[in-house]
Amino acid sequence: MGELRELGVSRNTCPPAIRGLSTLLVLSLTSNDIGELGCSDFLKLTRLMQLFLSNNRISKLRGCVFRDLNNLRLLDIEGNLIFSLSDTFTGGLQNLRILLMRGNDLKQLEKGYFESVPMLLSLDLASLSSYYVENGTFEELHRLESLIITAFTLTKDMFRGLRNLKSLTIYFPASLNNMTNQLFDGPAFLNLPSLRELTIKHNNRYTLVISPDVLRGLRYLQRLETEKFFTTMPHPDTFTFTPLLTSLKLISSNVSLPTPELFGPIPNLQALDLSKNKLWSLDFLISVNLSALSWLKLRENELTVINETVFQYLSALRYLDLFENPFTCNCSNIGFIQWVKHNNQVQVVNAYQYECFCPPSKQGTKLLDFDIQSCWMDISFICFISSTCIILVYALHLFLAFLYDNRKRKKGILCQYDAFVSYNVRDEEWVCREMLPVLEGEQGWRLCLHHRDFQPGKPIIENITDAIYSSRKTIGVISRSYLQSEWCSREIQMASFRLFDEKKDVLILLFLEEIPAQQLSPYYRMRKLVKKRTYLSWPRAGQHPGVFWQNVRRALETGNAPNETTNLLTCSLPPD
Repeated sequence: MGELRELGVSRNTCPPAIRGLSTLLVLSLTSNDIGELGCSDFLKLTRLMQLFLSNNRISKLRGCVFRDLNNLRLLDIEGNLIFSLSDTFTGGLQNLRILLMRGNDLKQLEKGYFESVPMLLSLDLASLSSYYVENGTFEELHRLESLIITAFTLTKDMFRGLRNLKSLTIYFPASLNNMTNQLFDGPAFLNLPSLRELTIKHNNRYTLVISPDVLRGLRYLQRLETEKFFTTMPHPDTFTFTPLLTSLKLISSNVSLPTPELFGPIPNLQALDLSKNKLWSLDFLISVNLSALSWLKLRENELTVINETVFQYLSALRYLDLFENPFTCNCSNIGFIQWVKHNNQVQVVNAYQYECFCPPSKQGTKLLDFDIQSCWMDISFICFISSTCIILVYALHLFLAFLYDNRKRKKGILCQYDAFVSYNVRDEEWVCREMLPVLEGEQGWRLCLHHRDFQPGKPIIENITDAIYSSRKTIGVISRSYLQSEWCSREIQMASFRLFDEKKDVLILLFLEEIPAQQLSPYYRMRKLVKKRTYLSWPRAGQHPGVFWQNVRRALETGNAPNETTNLLTCSLPPD
């Protein structure tokens, strides 16, 4: 055994025979029944470079165990029961480069624990439970490049001295029992000027309070991965501190509709993962400047209808993953289905495994198996019958509106509101977050809204009629959800009746999404209105929402005379 270089001993105890094997370079004692190591167990193993002690029952390591291991480069003691390092690295490991301690039972890390391993490059201290880390614990590890810890909380001095650290992974485990939502004591990464990769995974059920400057100091960060960390939409200024970011993963972060401002500071982004969120539309991609994005993963969201035109704005896109979304299998998705089948640029991962969620009759079938030809069949007879029924129903409503309007004009009643806002309930968040603060808060207009101003107990059609004729104008907030809503259809019908009957400029159309011609054409009246009336596009507003709202203001300021015209168009209708 005088020339032995490598030795592996499993499911045993530490054999005395290994003592004195001075030529040994690699020793594996993984998965034995070792509960304690003696000071002479590794005696004279002066050339040993790699030592594997994982998956044993070691609870304490004394410094004398490693006193002869002057050339050891890698030490693996993962999966043991070690709870303290107070007397572990006191000598003999001055050349250690890699220390793996994942899955132990550490209670705390104190300053001075690692001062005898100054050459360390990689340190893994991940655990199933959190432990306390004293400020300055790692300050002697000036060469450290990779660190993995399980933390209780983070402070600005925890990472002091790690000026060469390039990769940092932080786990906040489910066992966190401090019942707090404040994990940061000020910006925690100010002492990490060389950091390139940051991973933060939080498994607690409590909602965290994340400061907008949480990433301050990470100017050279290139990769960021978070899971259950941002439990609400990140602040628009969050990424202003990371201008070189090329890969971003915000997993399980309750993201529903990201704002363009969020991605503004990171134009070099190449990979984006928003899996396990609440995204229901991809139209936010139209307004963001992500010309370098080549990899997009959006698994397990709430996407039902995909607007394929958004991919025109991602010129570098090569990889797309939309698996496990609740797709709708009807004519609303024909554009996306055709794009998936015929585009030669983007690899749509597992596209032929995408399943239909609704309608119920299609549930479980494959999205790409949907018969798109059925959307182009000659259904003139069905349309005739349907149109006749609709006309009869609306005739009554329009007649009532006509009588109502005549009474109003005879009485000379002034308008109570500047505008009635017609929108679908799925767009209510946008109306409340984006529209109201500007039109009511900043510009001072009086708006009539369904949820706030409709009279309880009154029939819906009467509420709609009152709202339209009590307002100088009607603002239609148009989206795919709006076009599919019966009540929204009635509102736009009523508003257009007033427009055609009075010949007044009373209708303003705001498009929240880019809607292709083939999806707009079935709504003939809407298409006709769009060709003739003032309309504005929110996606085209891009980085200049102020201009968009100024155009809305100009439209509201104009009188109702038919000869008053304004040049407010910010988008063009697709050709027939």
